[in-house]
Amino acid sequence: MSIYTLWGAFEIGLIFGLVALGVLISFRVLRFPDLTVDGSFPLGGAVAATLISQGVDPFLATAIATLTGACAGVVTGWLNVSLKIMDLLASILVMIALYSINLRIMGRPNVPLIMEPTVFSVLQPEGMADYIFRPLMLVVVVLVAKVVLDWFFATETGLAMRSTGVNAPMARAQGVRTWAMVLLGMAISNGLVALAGAFFAQSQGGADISMGIGTIVIGLSAVIIGESIIPARRMIITTFAVIIGAVLYRFFIALALNADFIGLKAQDLNLLTAILVTVALVLPLLKQRFKAKRG
Repeated sequence: MSIYTLWGAFEIGLIFGLVALGVLISFRVLRFPDLTVDGSFPLGGAVAATLISQGVDPFLATAIATLTGACAGVVTGWLNVSLKIMDLLASILVMIALYSINLRIMGRPNVPLIMEPTVFSVLQPEGMADYIFRPLMLVVVVLVAKVVLDWFFATETGLAMRSTGVNAPMARAQGVRTWAMVLLGMAISNGLVALAGAFFAQSQGGADISMGIGTIVIGLSAVIIGESIIPARRMIITTFAVIIGAVLYRFFIALALNADFIGLKAQDLNLLTAILVTVALVLPLLKQRFKAKRG
């Protein structure tokens, strides 16, 4: 496998590191099984690509894409807390609706950005290749997102959100507006996912209606792999772990698909993903059994 393949896997892994942070908030912090991710990821890409292709500044387009993703998360949360629709079903309804909305936004199945300016091309220094600059810029973006989240979860509001996920009745007894915490958490989660979708579209040269398929599986894989490799109770370490999990996930995929002796092809990606998630889920159990035998 060439260094270019590994570098490309690192770049995509960083983008999905933002997805992993978003999934961490919904699944781990709020205990909210959110499938909206499969719709908010292409939503971010669709909004960013459409606006950029119409001459909008790429930074403004990326910001608007992030905001639309946050709105999608709020809708999912509102269906749950206000209309009392089961959390999983609420997210499925929004995910299905977003497929049509994304088609409406783009007006066609895909929007190319080959000749359009992006946040990467605007900031790229002269003399530096784009395939080198993009991952370096994404490292900064992901680290900033991680630091901001670490700070937020140490604030009173962040602690209230965490308590909502751990024990909502107890949190309400302490005066926490749990419904507001769910809406805020879902907004932040899907905003991060949409931001990742906007970066993905600009990195890969366009947005496609099918780019969100399996996003939630990738995000969960990153969270599970990261927590299995770097188990921790402190949020500051957990956020770092899921980012590492996203990068390792892309490395594993790239390694498997480029290993000739394995014989896997692009159409085997979902199968490989299922195997990786299964291994990541079983690994903690095997560790516990090993420790029990030694003890």
